[in-house]
Amino acid sequence: MDTFFNPSSVVVIGASNSPFNLGSTICRALGEFLPFKGKVYAVNRKAETVYGCQGYAAVNDIPDPVDLAVIITPAKVVPGFVKQCGEKGIRRIVIESSGFSEGGEQGTAMQHEIDEISRAYGMRIMGPNCLGVMNTENKFCCFYGIQKEDFDTFLQESGSISYIIQSGGIVVIVLESFRTDVVKAAKIVSIGNKSDIDEADMIEYYDGDPKTDVICMYLENIKHGRKFLDAAKKVKKPMLVFKVGRTTEGVRAAQSHTAGMANNDLIFDSACKQAGIIRVRSISELHSLPKMFTHMPPLTGKRIAVFTNSGAFGGITADLLIEAGLEMAKLSPETQEKLAKTGQIFNVSNPIDLGPALSMQTFLEIFDILLSSGEVDGLLPVPSLWHPMVIEAIMELVKKCHQYGKPAAIYTPNAAAKTISYRDTHQVPLFESPEEAVRALSVSYQQYLYRLRKEDLRVRPSVEARARQGVSPYQDYAEGA
Repeated sequence: MDTFFNPSSVVVIGASNSPFNLGSTICRALGEFLPFKGKVYAVNRKAETVYGCQGYAAVNDIPDPVDLAVIITPAKVVPGFVKQCGEKGIRRIVIESSGFSEGGEQGTAMQHEIDEISRAYGMRIMGPNCLGVMNTENKFCCFYGIQKEDFDTFLQESGSISYIIQSGGIVVIVLESFRTDVVKAAKIVSIGNKSDIDEADMIEYYDGDPKTDVICMYLENIKHGRKFLDAAKKVKKPMLVFKVGRTTEGVRAAQSHTAGMANNDLIFDSACKQAGIIRVRSISELHSLPKMFTHMPPLTGKRIAVFTNSGAFGGITADLLIEAGLEMAKLSPETQEKLAKTGQIFNVSNPIDLGPALSMQTFLEIFDILLSSGEVDGLLPVPSLWHPMVIEAIMELVKKCHQYGKPAAIYTPNAAAKTISYRDTHQVPLFESPEEAVRALSVSYQQYLYRLRKEDLRVRPSVEARARQGVSPYQDYAEGA
């Protein structure tokens, strides 16, 4: 599987110098925009060299060995090129062409033909009807149609979030979100019709990938349910999935897009719970929620302390927390007395109303009091960015969360543009709405419980022995192991 993300040589089949040729955009990216160090070849009828990539009329004409083939031609000629790749000894192929099983009986027949050829030659195929792969670590990308300014943004920095996405259009949305957030991609794959490689294969690969900390998925159908469950159950990394097909109309639309039945949504929901996969509610959550896992410790309990310098948001967030199944932390008289001594606080019970006039020292004292309290599992800070000192305090809060091992989902009640600007400038994990921040706390706690259950399955044979010693089977993970 690693060859798809780390090839030493690539042939782009269907790349030419014709106007608006999609294959040529891949050649240009690999030859001009990206620091790809391997050789890139182009195959087209005229044997044209495309953006410096030596051209040949057939795959077998290439004199050197090739690791990876990217096919982007009319569907009817794809089976023939797949066979050429097999004869050449190429064992990894990305088929970006559309017009296969999503396009009716004729397309389905061509896809079956490709499947037979790939099995005969022992090849693995990504797609068809996909966008390809991206690896930000080595700056390899075979997406078609992306321009230089896009690569400059998307591949400037390597991150730790890897994606499995059926639709190329969703890939673009996710990539563009990285412009203004603190998370970045590690690897992205568009799997399309999944004639061979499917979501289960990619889950297994990402689980073993040291560069991947969080796995995110956009799926329109599940190809092999049991295989999917078995792969996901082994993974302890956070897994987030957005799946279409919750309604009859959604099922129909998904089937016409990538040719897969969208499956029964109730069964899929149950499968996610069994496998420890978090279902997200929107595409935006695929890129907004991962920072809760990469920038904060896990939430290990339901008790949340809210502090804000706007009393209105105390009530707003309290409602949201309870509706999410979390709890407002009950602060003891002793804790409230400590808070009262820090400065002119309007209300020291939870939610804590800070008022507008606070110093950095007061903020730091409040952070220490709440994070050190056994009454509090996590924080929901809602401070307005009315003064430069506030963002400096937020940056200190992030450090203290790691120090105490407790998370904060930070929402600044300002216009979204201002929040995004501060997040980008200072690289702090700010959320853009109170709903988003509460949701982040909720999924953090959900992942913690999933992780405990998987740890329990791993250590179950020794549970009785540990219990006799008075040791909880969850203690190692609760302590951050």
